[in-house]
Amino acid sequence: MPKPLSLPFDPIARADELWKQRWGSVPSMAAITSIMRAQQILLGQVDAVVKTYGLTFARYEALVLLTFSKAGELPMSKIGERLMVHPTSVTNTVDRLVTAGFVDKRPNPNDGRGTLASITDKGREVVEAATRDLMAMDFGLGAYDAEECTEIFTMLRPLRVAANDFEDAPAVD
Repeated sequence: MPKPLSLPFDPIARADELWKQRWGSVPSMAAITSIMRAQQILLGQVDAVVKTYGLTFARYEALVLLTFSKAGELPMSKIGERLMVHPTSVTNTVDRLVTAGFVDKRPNPNDGRGTLASITDKGREVVEAATRDLMAMDFGLGAYDAEECTEIFTMLRPLRVAANDFEDAPAVD
């Protein structure tokens, strides 16, 4: 897909000017529009990297989560909870990882109705390779230094707390 041509002006700043003229100053409109555009840009860049491994960013995140677990496996419900996605999305993500040979599924011996997802050796190899590539491109955030990335994380944290993503406790280092 060809890269879109750069505009000779910032369309979000222009929309902000027009918004002010029509409805008054609402800085949150420009902020949300910038955040949504940044999300599009970052997801496009990251997906371009992980696509070479047969992944989407959502599938990559699931593999990383499984590598973080002690045994390399987690209940499907725990995956959904940790990734903050609906159970249907977890099922779709894990099923695609199973099809690719990156994950296996089996009944959870501790929960008769539950299912465990476990990362395979092939999944471990692909997550390591994809992680190296994502780190090499700074997860698309190369325009920022480490301090600025920390500032972004810190600035967005109250939004996540307000959305009840987690209890407001000190950030884990």
